[in-house]
Amino acid sequence: MDCKKIGKLIYNLRKEKNMTQKQVADLMNISDKTISKWERGLGCPDISLLSELAEIFCVSVDRILEGEINLNNLVGGNMNKLKFYVCPQCNNLMTATGNAEISCCGKKLEALEAKKSDEKHVLNIEPVEDELYITSNHSMDKEHYISFLAYLKGDSVLIAKQYPEWDLQLRLRKRGHGRLFYYCTNHGLFYQIV
Repeated sequence: MDCKKIGKLIYNLRKEKNMTQKQVADLMNISDKTISKWERGLGCPDISLLSELAEIFCVSVDRILEGEINLNNLVGGNMNKLKFYVCPQCNNLMTATGNAEISCCGKKLEALEAKKSDEKHVLNIEPVEDELYITSNHSMDKEHYISFLAYLKGDSVLIAKQYPEWDLQLRLRKRGHGRLFYYCTNHGLFYQIV
């Protein structure tokens, strides 16, 4: 651990929050001299204090230990580059339009790689007036089902959550050409051009 880098980061995070050393110390039940020592790089926080420090500054423990926060470049509003993350434990769905560090249930998640739909995972898409009527013969039981569908266009995304033991049937308002992504709990993320 580089105590100087960590100290500089703690100083910068404290200033961003407009907090004094005493305010941080009071929240952690330690002395403000300890905070001063850290910020000057004369020591590092004890491992038992890292999670509390991370919570105060709304950063991860990893970022504190590395002593730096790398900011992403500004990403435009193109939803076609949307990334999907699904927790393998609780099936929680998260999305990001750029690079992100996402975790759930204590595990770091990687962005899903979408595959072109295959015969077992093709959705039936019928245009009905200004809507798309979407159905599937895919299994929808508790162990194997499609958990969400996402209709992406360049400027927008519409996500529809699906549930096991319900037939997959939904209507989406058609808004030009786009891609339909859907997630099979056993086989991953697929897409079809709409």
